[in-house]
This record gives sequence, C-alpha cells and structure tokens, in this order.
Amino acid sequence: MESKSKDLSLKKDGNILNENKNEIRTKSSKSLSKEEQKAKELNINDENGFSSFGFNNSILNAIEKKGYKEPTPIQKEAIPELILGKDLLGQAQTGTGKTAAFALPIIQKLDRNKENHAKVLVMTPTRELATQVAESFKSYSPESSDLKTIAIYGGTDFRSQISNLKRKTDIVVGTPGRIMDHIRQGTFKIDKINCLVLDEADEMLKMGFLEDIEWIIDKLPSSKQMVLFSATMPNEIKTIAKKYLNNPAEIKIKSIKKESQLISQKFINVQRHYKLEALKRILEISNEGVIIFVRTKSLTTSIAESLETYGHSVSVLNGDIPQNQRENTVDRLRKGFIDILVATDVAARGLDVDRIKLVINYDFPFDTETYTHRIGRTGRAGRSGEAILFVNRRERHFLRNLENSLNNKIEELEIPNNKIINERRIKRLTHDIKRNSLLEKENEENKALMTDIIDTLKINYDMEDSDISMAAINLVLGNKPFLINDDESWIYKQSTPERDRSNRNSNRSRNLGRRSGGQNNIFETFKFNFGKVDKVKVPNIISSICLATDINGRSIGKIQIFNEFSLVDLPKNLNRDTKNKLKSLKIKS
Repeated sequence: MESKSKDLSLKKDGNILNENKNEIRTKSSKSLSKEEQKAKELNINDENGFSSFGFNNSILNAIEKKGYKEPTPIQKEAIPELILGKDLLGQAQTGTGKTAAFALPIIQKLDRNKENHAKVLVMTPTRELATQVAESFKSYSPESSDLKTIAIYGGTDFRSQISNLKRKTDIVVGTPGRIMDHIRQGTFKIDKINCLVLDEADEMLKMGFLEDIEWIIDKLPSSKQMVLFSATMPNEIKTIAKKYLNNPAEIKIKSIKKESQLISQKFINVQRHYKLEALKRILEISNEGVIIFVRTKSLTTSIAESLETYGHSVSVLNGDIPQNQRENTVDRLRKGFIDILVATDVAARGLDVDRIKLVINYDFPFDTETYTHRIGRTGRAGRSGEAILFVNRRERHFLRNLENSLNNKIEELEIPNNKIINERRIKRLTHDIKRNSLLEKENEENKALMTDIIDTLKINYDMEDSDISMAAINLVLGNKPFLINDDESWIYKQSTPERDRSNRNSNRSRNLGRRSGGQNNIFETFKFNFGKVDKVKVPNIISSICLATDINGRSIGKIQIFNEFSLVDLPKNLNRDTKNKLKSLKIKS
C-alpha cells in the first residue's frame, strides 16, 4: 500500500528539515531494523544513487554536472545521519568524498531566510583547503543564487573580508586564526550558527590550533549540530568529540584502493609563488599534448596568456566557454594545432584525446575522484602517460592522504634546472634539423630551390658551407639567446621534509649565510626568549606570530628552537607596529 508525499519536518536543536517525499511505502515499524527504519524515513534506496537521499533538483543537477554517479562509502554513511540532524564523528582520508558528505546535506537543510548572519561554519587547517571547500559548496548549489559562501583566512585583505561578512552570508569557511580575529573584532556574527564542521581536525591539532578550536567552539551557540572529520583519531580528537559532540554517529571508512595504471605519477614540490616558473620549466621538457588543470576560470586565462608570451600554442577550456567553441578547441587539440590546454575540472569532464601525453595538476585536487579523473585524460586506450602534481608545504599531508587512498606511492620529480633545459633544447634542435633534412630529400622541388640559394650564397657572397649552416640556424632561432642562464637558486629551496633532513647541515649553513647578509637576503632574524625548556614547538610559534600580527605564515622563514631562546626569520622592513607586537609576543606551548 502506498501513500502520497507529505512534508516531513525533522527537528534537532532548532534545525528544521523539510523533505518532500514522492512516495513512502507503509510498512510495520516493528518489523524494521534501526537502519531500515531510517532508510524508510529518508526514502533511501541504494540503487537510486544520490537521488535516494531526497536532495532537491538543484543539488541533483549540480551533482550530475560534476559527473558524480554513485555515492562513495563515506557519503552513503554520513549523509543520512547529517540530514537527520545528528552530530557526527567521521574518520576518513582526504579523497574519500567527505567534503560532499557534509556539504550536500548542509545545503539541503539550510534555511535560506533573509538574515545576513551565517548559519554554518566550517573550519579547515589551511587556506588552500578553505578555498577548496568554499568552492565545493558553491559548485554543489549553482542554481541557488541566494546561497552565499565565503572563505576567510590569513594572508589576504582583512577589510575585504569584513565587507563580505557584512553582506548576506550563509556559510563561512575559514582557518582558526582568522576566524578568531573576526570574532574578536566583532566583524563575524556567530549567534545564528547552527552547524559547525571541523575538517581535517588532526591536521589542525598538528599545527597547534587545539586551544583556538576550543575557544571558537565555546563562543558559538550551545545548540548546534557538530560534524568532525579526521584522517586519524589521536587522543586529542577523541577528547574534543567526547567534550563537544552530543551522542554522535561514528563512521570509519577505510582507504580507497585503486588498480595500478599505465600512468607515471610524479609530484613536484614547489611553493605557490614559484608555480608558474616551475610550469614553464616542465614545458621545456614536454610541451606537446599537455593538459594543465587549475581550480578557477580566471586562472585558466592568466596562465594561458603567460604561456603564450613564451611561444607555446595554448588554449583555454572552462565553464564560460560556449559549447561550439569548446568542440572547436578539443578538435584543434586532437589535430595538433594546439599543444597545451589549460582547463578546469568541470570543463574537462568527458575529454578524450589520445594525443594527451602529460597531465599537470597545477592546483592540488583535494578529492581522489577528481585526481583520478584528471590523470585519466592521459594513458588512453592502454597507452602510457605521465601525470605531475604540484605540491606546496601546506599540501604535503594531502599528498600522503592521496597516496593512502590510491594505495600507490607518488615519486618526487626534480624541477628541471638550466643544464637539463639547455641539453633538451640542443637535442630538440638537432632532431628538428635532421627531420627537416629528410623531408627536403623527399621534396624535389624544394630541394632544387635550396640548392640554387646555397649556390648563390657561395658564388655571389663567398660564403662557406659552415657559414651558411650557421646563418640558417640563427634564422630559425631568432635574435633571443638559445641557451638559458636564468636564476635557478629558487629550485633548490623547494625541498621536501625528507630532503630537508638529509641536507640539514647544508641548509643550516645556507641560512647562517643568509643571516650574515647575502645578495638575496629578504629576511631579518628575530630572537625570542622562549625555547625547548618552555616546551615550545614550531607550530606554536607560527600560529602565535600570525595571530599577533598581519604576517602571513607563508612568509615566515627558518625557525630554530634552542634550549632558552628561538631564532625566527621574518620578512625585512616590517613596520614599527608589527615589531612592537613581536617584542611582546607570548607563545602558548
């Protein structure tokens, strides 16, 4: 027997969920298990994919556009619990689909009234993840123009964030330090927050944010839904869960294992401000049949324009490109008129071009499904391919989680230096000359013309064969220098933790040399009267400096902790106010 749909209102701690059900099969609740009863209430059917969760059409359309077919294990487990308004403690690696696991039910449940104050707060350990999560919320609800999500984090203009927070805002995603700043300043109104998500909680603890997290939680309304995700479950996480979560649903998802592929997967350790320079050097080695994946539409354009100035044949593929232009671009790439494509994830879905030999992840994908989709654009039809992932220091833990999810070790690749690039240029030029020589032998008309030109040069201008060859090569190369002699010192600073440990002595001497005043000195060393005896650690120092001043954590240099004092390299020419704050800096161990 079937009954027609009703509006079901599920309440927990003031949260209201209105679900429009198409059909609910009436069945005696006594004959159902807890899980079956819950599935009945939510009309969940494993065979129906995402539609089984009762999401509205806007969300389902967004999911379809992103190419998601079936919920991942964490999504299957978490979404019903979160829709019911329960607190949740989830253990899952990055790449298991946990962002969608909490974002989708939050969007579904969100009460879109006209209040300006935010209702949802998501805390992340890094600005990169904050940006990624905020973009995910936006991408899951593109048809909901009234849903406003903003990201707040250090290193960006504080005033613009205040301006954004004053406007209508539904969801705020940010790092603990900057969230605290706004709460203290009174620029972030938190009295309407009814859902708090702690994403990558273990990483926040490693970075010394435990006290910050507890301070923020204590400031929030007591009546709220809490969601905590962590890749590992150290005692500190369990303590937070026990202290703040109310009878939470507990979920543990094992790592996703992928079958081995015919794709050589490498990563390059490179800081954000050197990424474009690293990209240019990689393309010196391989620049035919390349897709470069970036996170935003604006970045596709800026990178493409930069590469064009270096002589690359490059085009853009993003969500703003009309379908007919997209088809034309893909066709030109397939036929070899374009060598490099700069694309966003959504725009490149379904892209199938056998010519692609290299995929470059310019922006780190915080989702295993996204990563595997990206690198799957190469190595088509059983062919081999190559994938390179750009990783900065703050993304190293994401790299480890990605490897765990893939059950595959991603090897490090060195950024090509001047010597490697010059050798490659010479080899390519030699190959091109040889290839063209063979082509001319097959073209009798061209061969006769070239012979006449060479004879004219010899007779009329007394040129030798060697002079003619040199002149012809110079004509091809143009006026610019053929070999590069660019500054490459930055390459050797993009080191991984393993390399840091193996080169500890050389790094220390390099930093001492920097302190003594070198040509590239951009730091000033500050001495603080706390050290190992005070149980101070590097994350404590970084977070304290960032909280007390406007200094971006990325701009902090070498930190050395001794028994009774610490030395910290900070940017030169700090203003007087910042220096005064540093003099009174207090570190919480």
